[in-house]
Amino acid sequence: MRALNDLGRPVEGVLWMLATGLAFVGVNGIVRHLGTELPAAQAAFIRFGFGLAFLTPALWTMRGVRLPQGIWRLFLWRGVLHVTAVIFWFWAMARVPVAEMAAIGFLNPVIVLVIAGLLLGEGLGRGRVVSVLVALAGALVVLRPGLREISAGHLSQLAATVCFAVSYIFAKRLSGMAPPSVVVAVLSVTVSLGLAPVALWVWQPVSGVQLAWLAVVAGLATLGHYTMTRAFRAAPLAVTQPVTFLQILWATALGALVFGEAVDAFVILGGALIVAAVSLNTWAEARRGRIPPQPEP
Repeated sequence: MRALNDLGRPVEGVLWMLATGLAFVGVNGIVRHLGTELPAAQAAFIRFGFGLAFLTPALWTMRGVRLPQGIWRLFLWRGVLHVTAVIFWFWAMARVPVAEMAAIGFLNPVIVLVIAGLLLGEGLGRGRVVSVLVALAGALVVLRPGLREISAGHLSQLAATVCFAVSYIFAKRLSGMAPPSVVVAVLSVTVSLGLAPVALWVWQPVSGVQLAWLAVVAGLATLGHYTMTRAFRAAPLAVTQPVTFLQILWATALGALVFGEAVDAFVILGGALIVAAVSLNTWAEARRGRIPPQPEP
């Protein structure tokens, strides 16, 4: 475990995390560009289908892995949660400004904190409570309930964030029972299989251009997870976590320049509060030798 005063290779870690942010914002932008032309379940199914192709080497290595009894029930429940999450996410992404999607998505690790503290016996110490309260304040600044309409798209993204958070809890348990490559590969398989019947039910003709864009989405998502892993290896989370705030700035610029979305200072402020809360918790968890969760793309 890296010592608190060991910054590793901070410049390299920051650069890898910058690449991660660009990859994830690229994912958001392309899905926003595709809009409502394809049903959410169909677009998600195609994206994960391409993702499976990228994960073929990991799937091949699974053939000789022995897994403990009962693990497939956990894999199944995580698959169900992730299927639900990605459908909500794809549906919301076509309807909510890019910057707001990015800001709300950063609530993912905060929700994990609450679940782990209340249901998994980790407790909610003063630091965690402060982090949660600051993040909730940031979410209220972004959504501003009572001052403007909260759309179905906002609720869909909130639902996706909750499902991603619970999925992370299952992943945390599974990581102690199977190699990480197996956990990731099985997730891709179960999500693809789970999305298949829903996608077929709502299937619409797909153009070559749409297929190409969704292949790029799968590639960028895979690249983002890879660069995030490299960032974590290069430098501690306390160094790389604050860089994630730039995702909100890039998402705001993308929404304004490409989609003509108004720049909302409240979204930037609220997002900054949420990222600050996550960064505060990251620093506290690092002191305890834990690796806190990261936002899902």
